[in-house]
Amino acid sequence: MPSAFQFQCHFVLIFLAASKGETRYLEVRDASEDEPFLLLSEDLKRELSAGQIYRRSLRCIDMLSIEGQFSFTAAQTQLHCATFFIGEPEELITIDYDFVNIDCQGGDFLKVFDGWILKGEKFPSSLDHPLPTSQRYVDFCESGNIQRSIRSSQNVAMIFFRIHQPGNGFTITVKKNTNLFPCNVISQTPSGRFTMVIPHQHRNCSFSIIYPVVIKISDLILGHLNGLFLKKPSVGCAGVGDFVELLGGTGLDPSKMFPLADLCHSFHGSAQMKIGCDNTVLRMVSSGKHINRVTFEYHQLNLQETENRKENSIEEFCFPSI
Repeated sequence: MPSAFQFQCHFVLIFLAASKGETRYLEVRDASEDEPFLLLSEDLKRELSAGQIYRRSLRCIDMLSIEGQFSFTAAQTQLHCATFFIGEPEELITIDYDFVNIDCQGGDFLKVFDGWILKGEKFPSSLDHPLPTSQRYVDFCESGNIQRSIRSSQNVAMIFFRIHQPGNGFTITVKKNTNLFPCNVISQTPSGRFTMVIPHQHRNCSFSIIYPVVIKISDLILGHLNGLFLKKPSVGCAGVGDFVELLGGTGLDPSKMFPLADLCHSFHGSAQMKIGCDNTVLRMVSSGKHINRVTFEYHQLNLQETENRKENSIEEFCFPSI
């Protein structure tokens, strides 16, 4: 049985697909119980490619993956609302306030968060984000006209809002900007291929896949002999400034996930692992002394792969949760 976290995250991602356009634009691909993904139809793609600005109203709980202008007008008191934004791995999200009519003195608020929060867990984690948690929030009621444009540090962001008076609301414009060196990514899809590069920067970067997956690392350059170690109390990459680790868990925050394997040294070839956790994260830790790079591909585990476990180069984890 799927866990509550997996259900919530899959609901968010499905909601994302459904909210990419109006109902008339939605098409179902491979509709099944396990993969109810919705795609944009060719009609909406043509409209957007023609240079038109996409506009629609926001729901109290909503999700956006495309650029455009979005408005919310309260039909009744709304106390717990949020909109999730997500882009491609190489994109940053910019949110511009076009119009805001809320009663800050009456308890309304409109806040942008640099990342995602779900059930109290943050992505990126506090260990991986360049700003302290308090600075990741931008409160309109505190900043007002001082900061009317906010850019995320990664491909996800969100807003929280509370509006008491019917008729009040706001309008925002969402834009996307290119990120030359993506760091901290949530994948929109259960399969893909990605190369993460950290060029002489002292930072940690996490790539999150909210599905049980097979992940295969084909190329790893850390600037310092071959080695792959399973996590144990006395072994691993302790003392090594540059390494990649695989994490698995049932929450959103990588710092609260279970460490599954360390990759401490450069190699060319293939290291494959089946991770049956609700959330899988590949995390690169960089000292800033080298240009570090890792290339990997992933796809969602299917029933046959969960049953045939002897094909892995290293052992599997979290299968009881799926």
